[in-house]
Amino acid sequence: MPPADPSPAPKAGGAAFRVALGILISRLTGLIRERVIAHYFGNSAVADAFRAAIRIPNLLNNLFGEGVLSASFITVYSKLLAQEREEEADHLASAIFGLLAVVCSVLVVLGVLLTPFLIDVIAPGFSGQKRELTIHIVRILFPGAGLLVMSAWCLGILNSHHRFLLSYTAPVALNVTMIAALVTFGGFTSQDELAIYLAWASVVGSGLQFLVQLPRVLRYLPHFRPLFDTAAVEVRRVIRNFGPIFVSRGVVQISAYIDSIIASLLPTGAVAALGYGQIISILPISLFSMSVSAAELPALSQALGTESEVASLLRKRLEAGLRRIAFFVVPSAVAFLLLGDIIAGALYQSGRFHRSDTVYVWAVLAGSSVGLLATALGRLYSSAFYALYDTKTPLRFAVVRVILTTALGFFFALELPRLAGVEPKWGIAGLTVSAGIAGWVEFSLLRHSLGRRIGRTSLAPGFLAILWLTSFVASAASFAIKRAVGTAYPLRLAVVALGLYGLIYFGGTFIFGVAESRDTLRSALRRLRLYG
Repeated sequence: MPPADPSPAPKAGGAAFRVALGILISRLTGLIRERVIAHYFGNSAVADAFRAAIRIPNLLNNLFGEGVLSASFITVYSKLLAQEREEEADHLASAIFGLLAVVCSVLVVLGVLLTPFLIDVIAPGFSGQKRELTIHIVRILFPGAGLLVMSAWCLGILNSHHRFLLSYTAPVALNVTMIAALVTFGGFTSQDELAIYLAWASVVGSGLQFLVQLPRVLRYLPHFRPLFDTAAVEVRRVIRNFGPIFVSRGVVQISAYIDSIIASLLPTGAVAALGYGQIISILPISLFSMSVSAAELPALSQALGTESEVASLLRKRLEAGLRRIAFFVVPSAVAFLLLGDIIAGALYQSGRFHRSDTVYVWAVLAGSSVGLLATALGRLYSSAFYALYDTKTPLRFAVVRVILTTALGFFFALELPRLAGVEPKWGIAGLTVSAGIAGWVEFSLLRHSLGRRIGRTSLAPGFLAILWLTSFVASAASFAIKRAVGTAYPLRLAVVALGLYGLIYFGGTFIFGVAESRDTLRSALRRLRLYG
């Protein structure tokens, strides 16, 4: 008897497509925002200050936002919906809203008051005017981070009802608001003043991101009223799940902040370059790993049946998800490694952002390529653990990752350049390489542990070989284009070189009979006919 799955979940590919489309739209506007930021700030000290500042309040969103709510709230809320317990689901949503509102309000106030101490921890290499500017920006940004947490609550409700597009396009409001501030004030203010205006625009945009989702959310919650309730059984289950996941996310965030700390000890421009590079490197994770994981989590959580039936369903969906992720992330990793300057140049090279800055960001991307696939696949494995209500296993492995990232990061970024006799600034590449190595260790531990629970899942070696081989052939052709035409016009170069890269990759995988290539092409043609 097949495993029961009474939920009205759409097919995994369709749901993942809607998530990916929403993320793509929001990320494209985010990339435009980053290009405008690069145009006005370049790799300057003010760019360093803004990059470091935005990380601190974002910690609040990262700890209480989408990732934690997905693992703790959506799993329980989706199960209630699958069991047709709508009134209890509404009560749970109302209680979680109230709890988040109270906790975030307290943390925002504490964050504003303790900002100078946070700066000393996160950016110990900052001093003087750079430190003061960073403190000012952080204090402005904290309330916006609280609003983003409430926006993540909206996302949790919508995703549980299999409504993905609005929640993942909502960040467009934030990006457009920040772009408008840069364009409006960038032509006649100093960099310091512009950074302040940009921080205020971020707060306004965060509020808009929450408000555009709220009306649709309330349609699914007819009995909604904010309340503070920690006694209900399902609320307590979310809180119990929340604890380990909060710590797990906190551990992962520690890893990100360790990167920022180490980068602040490198020459001026390192923190900004790390930020610019991470904006690009997170794109395939967001589009292809987050989209699949976000689409799969409600469906995995709603799986009903015997233990063996649930395990069979998990394996089937996991292996399909792993293939979809790898199909897109492998060529992304190769492109970051060999064509990173083309990508960074097309996105950022303008105004105060020069060719030398482009090459510096390429170093960040090349280092990030080491662990890109591991990070992307590991996210889906973590979602499977959360669907099984196991939050402790991912936490243990996240701790291992942070310990490795810290130890390797300090060595690769600060000591290795000295031993190799290269400029200290190139330690930024070693920093991202160390994070990639730690990511592979975490991924291996997650896969092995889940295999003991539900049976072995993996990607066929032949499938991976085709993806890597085709990607390297495609990159060689694009690299030859770069050598032939030069880098004087980065945007034109990117259109030609990256367009050729995509054509060769999709054509090669199609010829080799990779199902994901055929499915992507058929889906694209079908949608063109639909909207043509």
